[in-house]
Amino acid sequence: MAIFKRPTPVEEEIILDPEKTIMSKTNPKGIIEYANDYFMNICGYEEHELIGQPHNVIRHPDMPKVIFKWLWQRLRDKKNIHALVKNLAKDGRYYWVITDFEVKLNDMGEVNSLFARRKAPPRTTIAIVKDLYKKLLAIEKAQGVEVSEKYLVGFLEEKGMTYDEYIEDICFLNQPKSNDLKDLQYHKRKGLFVRLFR
Repeated sequence: MAIFKRPTPVEEEIILDPEKTIMSKTNPKGIIEYANDYFMNICGYEEHELIGQPHNVIRHPDMPKVIFKWLWQRLRDKKNIHALVKNLAKDGRYYWVITDFEVKLNDMGEVNSLFARRKAPPRTTIAIVKDLYKKLLAIEKAQGVEVSEKYLVGFLEEKGMTYDEYIEDICFLNQPKSNDLKDLQYHKRKGLFVRLFR
């Protein structure tokens, strides 16, 4: 396996095409087994560079570790999670995605692989989550991931939300909320990713 030299981040954003989806498949340990053309186009790596590498090769240093701790815990528990993630391209530029996962199980009910879809999140969502992530990252650097996680738990408890509910809330911030019970149940069944990108 080739050793990656992590690129130096630059303050230039890659704006994703809202009509296109970044897709990848990993094994349960996060090693990339497949990446679609759009993924490689955006991140700047060739197939031979990307396949067989850990998915965190594209992790941006601005991302708090606690978000990935929660993400991997949910996936190990065979559950989806929608997360807003800032990724690092090969040339040092960055791009924001919202994630959606399909956890594939083997015949014994164990996680066999993870299929991920990522799309461009609403621009207003990025502005809001950046402030939270900046605080979490500062706490992590000063006090560690455990203390950062406690802050995140308190932040969400104050709002009376889970992380997923918070992400959903900020994704649909500028859309009118329905009080119709049937409409609310329909949206819950459809899931965040489908509702954002139908």
